[in-house]
Amino acid sequence: MFSSKNNDNEHVRSIIDDLLNQYNNELSLNSIVCSGYQQNEEVKEKDSFLFDEVDDAVGAAVKAQQELVKCSLANRAEIIGAIREKIRVNIPMLVRMELDETGYGRYEDKVAKHLLTINKTPGVEDIKPEVYTGDDGLTLIEKRAYGVACCVLPSTAPSCTPIHNGICMVAAGNSVVFSPHPGGKNTTYAVLELMNEAVREAGGPPNIFVSTKEATIDKANEMMQHPKIDLLVATGGPGVVKAILSSGKKAIGAGPGNPPVLVDETADIPKAAMDIIAGNSFENCIQCNGEKECLVIDSIADLLIGEMQKNGAYLIKDMAMIDKLTDLVTTDKGGVNRKYIGKDAKIILKDIGITVGDEIRTIIYEVPTDHITVMEEYLMPLLPIVRVKNVDEGIEKAVYIEGRRRHSAVLHSRDVHTITEYAKAIQTTILVKNGPSFAGVGYGGEGYATMTIAGPTGEGLTRPKSFTRETRCALIKEFNVRSGAR
Repeated sequence: MFSSKNNDNEHVRSIIDDLLNQYNNELSLNSIVCSGYQQNEEVKEKDSFLFDEVDDAVGAAVKAQQELVKCSLANRAEIIGAIREKIRVNIPMLVRMELDETGYGRYEDKVAKHLLTINKTPGVEDIKPEVYTGDDGLTLIEKRAYGVACCVLPSTAPSCTPIHNGICMVAAGNSVVFSPHPGGKNTTYAVLELMNEAVREAGGPPNIFVSTKEATIDKANEMMQHPKIDLLVATGGPGVVKAILSSGKKAIGAGPGNPPVLVDETADIPKAAMDIIAGNSFENCIQCNGEKECLVIDSIADLLIGEMQKNGAYLIKDMAMIDKLTDLVTTDKGGVNRKYIGKDAKIILKDIGITVGDEIRTIIYEVPTDHITVMEEYLMPLLPIVRVKNVDEGIEKAVYIEGRRRHSAVLHSRDVHTITEYAKAIQTTILVKNGPSFAGVGYGGEGYATMTIAGPTGEGLTRPKSFTRETRCALIKEFNVRSGAR
C-alpha cells in the first residue's frame, strides 16, 4: 500500500486504507514522470493538443469527433481501457503535481480519489439502447453523441474531473475542448497529455481532448460561445453554472453545495462520529459533497462531540477563539478566505495561536444556526455544530441551511421514519444514510463514481449517457415476432 507522512487517527486512516484496498492497488508511490511535464512546468510548444486560439482547438476537436464516431463500441472501450491504465501508473505524479500547484487537500486522499475515478467511472456499457416491440412493430431508442463538448473545470479537482469527463465523453462519442481553471491548469494539461497518449496507443484519433495554451476567463467565454460547441459541462461555482445556463446551448451544470449532516438519538454514535470526521476531513473538505455542518439532537450532542474528539477533531469551546477563527477564514467583505481552502486543520489552528499535531484532521465548535460558517460553504476542515431539540427541528434547519442547492446531505439514524422524512424534505441529489459523505459517490458505497454532480440542471451524478442525446427509430409493422399474422 502506501505509508502516509501524516500520523492520522487510526479510525479515520482505516477508512481511507479500505478505500484503497478494495481496488487491489499495487502502485509504487515513488516519483513517476509524465513525458513532457515536470511539476509546475509551463506549457511547451510541442504539445499538439494545445492551441493558441479557441477556434483552432474547436476545429481540431470537430475533426477528432468525426473520426471517433466511426469507431466501434469495442474500439471506444479499448480507448477507455487505455486511458484508465495510463492514468493508473501516473497517479503519484499527478497527485504530487496537483498538491504543489493548488495547495489543496491531502496526498493519500487524492490517491484514493484517482483510483476511484479510473475504476468506477462507467464506460460504453452505460449507453445501452432501449427496445420496444409490439403489434405496431419495433422502436429502438439509441444514445447518440452530441458532438463537441466544452468542459469547464474546477481548481479543486483539476486532475480527476477531466479524467472522469474524458472517459464519459469517449464512451458517449464526443470530443472535448477543456477549459482548465487557472489555478490548476498545469495539472490539467498533464492529464490531457496522458489521455491523448493513451488514445493514440489504442489506435484512436488525435485531439479527442484539446485545450488552449492560456487558461483565462476570456478563453472560457469564447469556448462557451463558439458555434461549433454542441454541449457545455461546467463543474464549479455558481458563476460558471449561470454562464453556461445563459448560453443558449445544452448545458449541464454542477454547482456548489453546503451539505448538512443530522444525527439523531437512534444513531450509532461512535460510528457516526468516525464517519462524519472522515467525510469532513477527506481532502480537507474541498469536496462539494463533504459534511460542512453538523446538526445534532441536544440530548446526545456531548456524547457525539466526545467521540469526534477521539477521531481527530479539535474542539474549540471559547467563544472569543471561535470568533477569531471565523475572522481568520472569512474576508472583510464576508466571503471565504481562499488562503485557507483545502489546508490542513493544524495550519488553520496555528494561525489563531493553537498548536496541534498531525492527528488533528477537523476543527469543531458550537455556534447558532445563522453563523456564517454554517450558512456558507467553507471548503476547509471546519465543522460547526448546531444543537437542536428534536428531529423535526433538525430536519427543518437542515433544509434551511442546505439552501435549496439540492446537492448533498447526510443523516445518521436507525429510525426508518426519520430517514424517510429527511429524504422527502431535503430533496438533495445525494443523500447518504449512516456513512461518510464520500460513500455517496462510490467511495466505499455502491454505485458508479462521478466528479460532476449536476444538481442545478437535474442530471444528478453524471455518467456517459448524461452526455448523449436520444434518437428514436421506429420500424412500423415489422420485426415483431411475438404476435400478428405471418
